[in-house]
Amino acid sequence: MSALPPGSTIGILGGGQLGKMMAMAAAQMGYRCHIYAPEPVSVAAEVSAHFTCAAYDDVEALTAFAKSCDVVTYEFENVPVAPLHSIETLVPIRPGIRALEIAQDRVEEKLFAIGLGGRTAPFEIVGDRQEASPALEKVGFPAILKTIRMGYDGKGQIRVAEPGQISEAWHQLGRQPSIVEAVVNFDAEFSVILVRNTAGDIRYWDSPRNRHEGGILSQSTLPAGPLIESQVGVARALAAAAAEKLDFVGVMTMEFFATADGPLFNEMAPRVHNSGHWTIEGAATSQFENHIRAVCNLPLGATELVAERVEMANLIGADADRWPMLFADNDAHVHLYGKGQASPGRKMGHVTRLYR
Repeated sequence: MSALPPGSTIGILGGGQLGKMMAMAAAQMGYRCHIYAPEPVSVAAEVSAHFTCAAYDDVEALTAFAKSCDVVTYEFENVPVAPLHSIETLVPIRPGIRALEIAQDRVEEKLFAIGLGGRTAPFEIVGDRQEASPALEKVGFPAILKTIRMGYDGKGQIRVAEPGQISEAWHQLGRQPSIVEAVVNFDAEFSVILVRNTAGDIRYWDSPRNRHEGGILSQSTLPAGPLIESQVGVARALAAAAAEKLDFVGVMTMEFFATADGPLFNEMAPRVHNSGHWTIEGAATSQFENHIRAVCNLPLGATELVAERVEMANLIGADADRWPMLFADNDAHVHLYGKGQASPGRKMGHVTRLYR
Protein backbone atom coordinates (compact mmCIF):
# COMPACT_ATOMS: atom_id res chain seq x y z
CA MET A 1 0.00 0.00 0.00
CA SER A 2 1.61 3.26 -1.10
CA ALA A 3 1.67 6.49 0.90
CA LEU A 4 -0.64 9.35 -0.05
CA PRO A 5 1.54 12.04 -1.64
CA PRO A 6 1.51 15.64 -0.39
CA GLY A 7 -1.25 17.54 -2.14
CA SER A 8 -3.79 14.77 -1.47
CA THR A 9 -7.03 15.62 0.29
CA ILE A 10 -7.87 14.31 3.75
CA GLY A 11 -11.56 14.36 4.66
CA ILE A 12 -12.35 15.02 8.31
CA LEU A 13 -15.79 14.26 9.74
CA GLY A 14 -16.45 16.84 12.44
CA GLY A 15 -15.61 20.51 12.64
CA GLY A 16 -14.33 21.10 16.17
CA GLN A 17 -10.96 21.81 17.71
CA LEU A 18 -9.62 18.29 17.21
CA GLY A 19 -10.33 18.57 13.52
CA LYS A 20 -8.69 22.01 13.52
CA MET A 21 -5.48 20.69 15.05
CA MET A 22 -5.44 17.73 12.67
CA ALA A 23 -5.92 20.06 9.71
CA MET A 24 -3.10 22.30 10.91
CA ALA A 25 -0.76 19.33 11.21
CA ALA A 26 -1.81 18.09 7.77
CA ALA A 27 -1.22 21.50 6.18
CA GLN A 28 2.32 21.58 7.54
CA MET A 29 2.91 18.23 5.82
CA GLY A 30 1.57 19.48 2.48
CA TYR A 31 -1.93 17.96 2.62
CA ARG A 32 -5.26 19.66 2.03
CA CYS A 33 -8.22 19.01 4.32
CA HIS A 34 -11.94 18.90 3.60
CA ILE A 35 -14.15 19.34 6.67
CA TYR A 36 -17.63 17.81 6.77
CA ALA A 37 -19.88 18.98 9.62
CA PRO A 38 -23.53 19.91 10.14
CA GLU A 39 -22.73 23.11 12.05
CA PRO A 40 -22.37 26.21 9.82
CA VAL A 41 -19.67 27.65 12.08
CA SER A 42 -16.62 25.39 12.23
CA VAL A 43 -13.23 26.21 13.76
CA ALA A 44 -11.75 23.34 11.72
CA ALA A 45 -13.13 24.72 8.46
CA GLU A 46 -11.40 28.04 9.14
CA VAL A 47 -8.00 26.39 8.60
CA SER A 48 -8.99 23.93 5.86
CA ALA A 49 -9.13 24.06 2.07
CA HIS A 50 -12.74 22.88 1.74
CA PHE A 51 -15.87 22.76 3.88
CA THR A 52 -19.12 20.87 3.37
CA CYS A 53 -21.89 21.91 5.75
CA ALA A 54 -24.47 19.13 5.68
CA ALA A 55 -26.16 16.63 7.95
CA TYR A 56 -24.32 13.41 8.67
CA ASP A 57 -27.24 11.44 7.25
CA ASP A 58 -27.31 13.42 3.98
CA VAL A 59 -26.08 10.57 1.79
CA GLU A 60 -25.91 12.71 -1.36
CA ALA A 61 -23.67 15.32 0.32
CA LEU A 62 -21.66 12.62 2.06
CA THR A 63 -21.06 10.84 -1.24
CA ALA A 64 -19.87 14.03 -2.95
CA PHE A 65 -17.57 14.66 0.01
CA ALA A 66 -16.13 11.14 -0.16
CA LYS A 67 -15.45 11.43 -3.88
CA SER A 68 -13.45 14.62 -3.28
CA CYS A 69 -11.15 12.96 -0.71
CA ASP A 70 -8.29 10.47 -0.88
CA VAL A 71 -8.86 9.26 2.69
CA VAL A 72 -11.45 10.06 5.36
CA THR A 73 -10.97 10.23 9.12
CA TYR A 74 -13.02 11.65 12.01
CA GLU A 75 -12.46 13.90 14.99
CA PHE A 76 -15.12 12.60 17.38
CA GLU A 77 -16.81 9.29 18.00
CA ASN A 78 -20.47 10.28 17.74
CA VAL A 79 -20.59 10.49 13.95
CA PRO A 80 -23.63 8.39 12.92
CA VAL A 81 -22.41 5.04 11.64
CA ALA A 82 -25.16 3.96 9.23
CA PRO A 83 -24.56 6.67 6.58
CA LEU A 84 -20.83 5.88 6.53
CA HIS A 85 -21.53 2.46 5.05
CA SER A 86 -22.70 4.26 1.91
CA ILE A 87 -19.22 5.70 1.31
CA GLU A 88 -16.86 3.00 2.60
CA THR A 89 -16.48 1.56 -0.92
CA LEU A 90 -15.64 5.02 -2.31
CA VAL A 91 -12.80 6.05 -0.01
CA PRO A 92 -10.74 4.48 2.81
CA ILE A 93 -12.14 5.40 6.24
CA ARG A 94 -9.40 5.38 8.89
CA PRO A 95 -9.93 4.37 11.64
CA GLY A 96 -12.60 1.98 10.46
CA ILE A 97 -16.33 2.08 11.13
CA ARG A 98 -16.22 -0.78 13.64
CA ALA A 99 -14.23 1.34 16.10
CA LEU A 100 -16.98 3.96 15.98
CA GLU A 101 -19.69 1.38 16.60
CA ILE A 102 -17.97 0.16 19.75
CA ALA A 103 -17.11 3.60 21.12
CA GLN A 104 -20.70 4.82 20.68
CA ASP A 105 -22.20 2.10 22.90
CA ARG A 106 -21.12 1.90 26.55
CA VAL A 107 -22.24 -1.73 26.86
CA GLU A 108 -20.47 -2.87 23.72
CA GLU A 109 -17.38 -0.89 24.72
CA LYS A 110 -17.18 -2.58 28.12
CA LEU A 111 -17.83 -6.05 26.73
CA PHE A 112 -15.18 -5.44 24.08
CA ALA A 113 -12.61 -4.57 26.74
CA ILE A 114 -13.61 -7.51 28.93
CA GLY A 115 -13.36 -9.86 25.95
CA LEU A 116 -9.75 -8.77 25.49
CA GLY A 117 -8.92 -9.46 29.13
CA GLY A 118 -9.52 -5.99 30.55
CA ARG A 119 -11.22 -5.17 33.84
CA THR A 120 -14.08 -2.67 34.18
CA ALA A 121 -16.14 -1.34 37.05
CA PRO A 122 -19.10 -3.62 37.90
CA PHE A 123 -22.13 -2.60 35.84
CA GLU A 124 -25.69 -3.57 34.97
CA ILE A 125 -27.83 -2.73 31.93
CA VAL A 126 -30.98 -0.67 32.53
CA GLY A 127 -33.63 -0.76 29.81
CA ASP A 128 -36.42 1.05 31.66
CA ARG A 129 -37.32 2.59 35.02
CA GLN A 130 -38.47 -0.74 36.44
CA GLU A 131 -35.04 -2.23 35.85
CA ALA A 132 -33.21 0.69 37.44
CA SER A 133 -33.93 -0.12 41.09
CA PRO A 134 -32.82 -3.77 41.08
CA ALA A 135 -29.77 -2.89 38.95
CA LEU A 136 -28.72 -0.21 41.42
CA GLU A 137 -29.35 -2.49 44.37
CA LYS A 138 -27.12 -5.12 42.76
CA VAL A 139 -24.30 -2.71 41.98
CA GLY A 140 -24.65 -0.86 45.27
CA PHE A 141 -24.76 2.79 46.30
CA PRO A 142 -23.36 5.21 45.42
CA ALA A 143 -23.39 4.44 41.69
CA ILE A 144 -23.33 6.25 38.36
CA LEU A 145 -26.28 6.05 35.98
CA LYS A 146 -25.02 6.58 32.40
CA THR A 147 -26.81 6.67 29.07
CA ILE A 148 -25.61 3.89 26.77
CA ARG A 149 -25.11 6.32 23.91
CA MET A 150 -23.99 9.95 23.40
CA GLY A 151 -22.08 10.51 26.62
CA TYR A 152 -18.86 12.54 26.80
CA ASP A 153 -17.22 15.23 28.98
CA GLY A 154 -19.43 14.28 31.90
CA LYS A 155 -22.64 14.46 29.86
CA GLY A 156 -25.19 11.68 29.99
CA GLN A 157 -24.35 10.55 33.50
CA ILE A 158 -25.63 11.21 37.01
CA ARG A 159 -24.38 10.05 40.40
CA VAL A 160 -27.05 8.23 42.44
CA ALA A 161 -26.24 8.25 46.15
CA GLU A 162 -29.33 6.48 47.54
CA PRO A 163 -32.58 4.82 46.39
CA GLY A 164 -34.65 7.98 46.73
CA GLN A 165 -32.71 9.59 43.87
CA ILE A 166 -33.38 6.90 41.26
CA SER A 167 -36.57 8.32 39.71
CA GLU A 168 -35.16 11.84 39.39
CA ALA A 169 -31.90 10.55 37.88
CA TRP A 170 -33.80 8.44 35.36
CA HIS A 171 -35.91 11.46 34.42
CA GLN A 172 -32.86 13.76 34.04
CA LEU A 173 -31.23 11.30 31.64
CA GLY A 174 -34.30 11.39 29.41
CA ARG A 175 -35.51 7.88 30.28
CA GLN A 176 -32.98 6.41 27.87
CA PRO A 177 -31.44 2.91 27.90
CA SER A 178 -28.58 3.17 30.35
CA ILE A 179 -26.08 1.33 32.43
CA VAL A 180 -25.58 1.62 36.14
CA GLU A 181 -21.93 1.49 37.11
CA ALA A 182 -20.37 1.02 40.53
CA VAL A 183 -18.34 3.87 41.96
CA VAL A 184 -14.83 2.46 42.28
CA ASN A 185 -12.00 3.47 44.56
CA PHE A 186 -9.00 4.60 42.58
CA ASP A 187 -5.81 6.50 43.26
CA ALA A 188 -5.34 8.22 39.92
CA GLU A 189 -6.60 8.46 36.34
CA PHE A 190 -4.44 8.02 33.29
CA SER A 191 -4.66 7.41 29.57
CA VAL A 192 -2.83 5.26 27.06
CA ILE A 193 -2.44 7.01 23.72
CA LEU A 194 -1.12 4.97 20.82
CA VAL A 195 -0.81 5.29 17.09
CA ARG A 196 -0.99 2.34 14.69
CA ASN A 197 -0.28 2.40 10.96
CA THR A 198 -1.55 0.23 8.12
CA ALA A 199 1.37 -2.19 8.55
CA GLY A 200 0.37 -2.81 12.19
CA ASP A 201 3.28 -0.92 13.74
CA ILE A 202 2.36 0.67 17.08
CA ARG A 203 3.97 3.52 18.99
CA TYR A 204 2.96 4.92 22.38
CA TRP A 205 3.29 8.28 24.02
CA ASP A 206 4.08 8.44 27.73
CA SER A 207 0.89 8.14 29.76
CA PRO A 208 -0.21 11.33 31.53
CA ARG A 209 -1.84 11.57 34.94
CA ASN A 210 -5.24 13.12 34.28
CA ARG A 211 -7.39 15.19 36.59
CA HIS A 212 -11.07 15.79 35.87
CA GLU A 213 -13.46 18.39 37.23
CA GLY A 214 -17.17 17.92 36.68
CA GLY A 215 -16.45 15.06 34.29
CA ILE A 216 -14.28 17.28 32.06
CA LEU A 217 -10.52 16.86 31.74
CA SER A 218 -8.86 19.69 33.62
CA GLN A 219 -5.17 18.82 33.59
CA SER A 220 -2.70 16.24 32.26
CA THR A 221 0.79 15.96 33.74
CA LEU A 222 3.90 13.95 32.96
CA PRO A 223 5.70 12.02 34.33
CA ALA A 224 2.62 10.39 35.80
CA GLY A 225 4.32 9.00 38.91
CA PRO A 226 5.34 5.54 40.14
CA LEU A 227 1.84 4.11 40.65
CA ILE A 228 0.65 4.84 37.12
CA GLU A 229 3.99 3.92 35.59
CA SER A 230 3.77 0.51 37.28
CA GLN A 231 0.39 -0.12 35.61
CA VAL A 232 1.05 1.30 32.14
CA GLY A 233 2.40 -1.98 30.77
CA VAL A 234 -0.83 -3.87 31.45
CA ALA A 235 -2.91 -0.98 30.14
CA ARG A 236 -0.85 -0.74 26.96
CA ALA A 237 -1.29 -4.45 26.35
CA LEU A 238 -5.08 -4.03 26.43
CA ALA A 239 -4.94 -0.99 24.13
CA ALA A 240 -2.68 -2.84 21.69
CA ALA A 241 -5.01 -5.86 21.70
CA ALA A 242 -7.94 -3.56 20.92
CA ALA A 243 -6.04 -1.88 18.08
CA GLU A 244 -5.07 -5.24 16.60
CA LYS A 245 -8.59 -6.63 16.90
CA LEU A 246 -10.02 -3.60 15.08
CA ASP A 247 -7.17 -3.39 12.55
CA PHE A 248 -7.06 0.19 13.77
CA VAL A 249 -5.24 2.89 11.78
CA GLY A 250 -4.59 6.22 13.48
CA VAL A 251 -4.46 7.47 17.06
CA MET A 252 -6.47 5.63 19.71
CA THR A 253 -6.89 6.50 23.37
CA MET A 254 -7.96 4.39 26.32
CA GLU A 255 -8.69 5.92 29.72
CA PHE A 256 -7.96 3.99 32.92
CA PHE A 257 -8.27 4.20 36.69
CA ALA A 258 -5.15 3.22 38.61
CA THR A 259 -6.39 1.01 41.47
CA ALA A 260 -4.85 -1.17 44.14
CA ASP A 261 -5.62 -4.18 41.91
CA GLY A 262 -4.17 -2.71 38.73
CA PRO A 263 -5.57 -0.67 35.84
CA LEU A 264 -9.34 -0.53 35.42
CA PHE A 265 -10.61 0.28 31.93
CA ASN A 266 -12.97 3.26 31.75
CA GLU A 267 -13.47 4.47 28.16
CA MET A 268 -12.09 4.17 24.64
CA ALA A 269 -11.79 7.05 22.17
CA PRO A 270 -10.95 5.98 18.58
CA ARG A 271 -9.33 9.34 17.80
CA VAL A 272 -6.91 11.99 18.93
CA HIS A 273 -7.66 12.94 22.53
CA ASN A 274 -7.68 15.89 24.90
CA SER A 275 -5.21 14.16 27.21
CA GLY A 276 -2.74 14.08 24.31
CA HIS A 277 -2.75 17.80 23.54
CA TRP A 278 0.54 18.15 25.43
CA THR A 279 2.24 16.21 22.61
CA ILE A 280 2.19 19.27 20.33
CA GLU A 281 5.09 20.83 22.25
CA GLY A 282 5.98 18.02 24.64
CA ALA A 283 6.71 15.09 22.31
CA ALA A 284 8.97 14.56 19.33
CA THR A 285 5.87 14.06 17.15
CA SER A 286 2.41 15.24 18.18
CA GLN A 287 -0.64 12.98 18.23
CA PHE A 288 -2.11 15.09 15.42
CA GLU A 289 0.87 14.69 13.10
CA ASN A 290 1.15 10.98 13.79
CA HIS A 291 -2.56 10.51 13.14
CA ILE A 292 -2.12 12.15 9.74
CA ARG A 293 0.99 10.05 9.11
CA ALA A 294 -0.93 6.87 9.94
CA VAL A 295 -4.03 7.54 7.83
CA CYS A 296 -1.84 8.62 4.90
CA ASN A 297 0.32 5.50 5.24
CA LEU A 298 3.51 7.40 6.07
CA PRO A 299 6.20 6.20 8.51
CA LEU A 300 5.28 6.98 12.12
CA GLY A 301 7.16 9.72 13.95
CA ALA A 302 9.03 9.35 17.25
CA THR A 303 6.91 9.81 20.38
CA GLU A 304 9.38 10.39 23.24
CA LEU A 305 9.13 13.29 25.69
CA VAL A 306 11.26 16.33 24.93
CA ALA A 307 11.21 17.73 28.47
CA GLU A 308 11.65 16.40 31.99
CA ARG A 309 8.14 17.49 32.98
CA VAL A 310 5.08 18.56 31.00
CA GLU A 311 1.83 20.08 32.18
CA MET A 312 -1.26 20.69 30.04
CA ALA A 313 -4.27 22.58 31.43
CA ASN A 314 -7.58 23.04 29.65
CA LEU A 315 -9.10 26.50 29.36
CA ILE A 316 -12.74 25.84 30.16
CA GLY A 317 -15.41 28.50 29.87
CA ALA A 318 -14.28 31.82 31.33
CA ASP A 319 -10.72 30.49 31.83
CA ALA A 320 -10.03 31.71 28.30
CA ASP A 321 -10.65 35.28 29.42
CA ARG A 322 -7.20 35.15 31.00
CA TRP A 323 -5.60 35.24 27.55
CA PRO A 324 -3.67 38.52 28.07
CA MET A 325 -1.92 37.10 31.12
CA LEU A 326 -1.31 33.74 29.44
CA PHE A 327 0.26 35.28 26.35
CA ALA A 328 2.52 37.34 28.64
CA ASP A 329 3.85 34.15 30.25
CA ASN A 330 7.04 33.14 28.44
CA ASP A 331 6.67 29.53 29.63
CA ALA A 332 3.10 29.08 28.37
CA HIS A 333 2.27 27.57 24.98
CA VAL A 334 -1.24 28.94 24.49
CA HIS A 335 -3.77 27.36 22.16
CA LEU A 336 -7.11 29.15 21.71
CA TYR A 337 -9.59 27.29 19.54
CA GLY A 338 -11.38 30.31 18.12
CA LYS A 339 -14.80 29.43 19.48
CA GLY A 340 -17.32 32.19 20.08
CA GLN A 341 -19.27 32.05 23.32
CA ALA A 342 -17.32 30.93 26.39
CA SER A 343 -20.14 29.05 28.10
CA PRO A 344 -19.59 27.00 31.30
CA GLY A 345 -18.05 23.59 30.59
CA ARG A 346 -17.03 24.50 27.04
CA LYS A 347 -13.42 23.79 26.06
CA MET A 348 -12.07 27.06 24.73
CA GLY A 349 -8.37 26.21 24.54
CA HIS A 350 -5.43 24.74 26.42
CA VAL A 351 -2.04 25.75 27.78
CA THR A 352 1.04 23.56 27.86
CA ARG A 353 4.19 24.20 29.89
CA LEU A 354 7.49 22.35 29.53
CA TYR A 355 10.06 22.07 32.31
CA ARG A 356 13.55 21.05 31.23
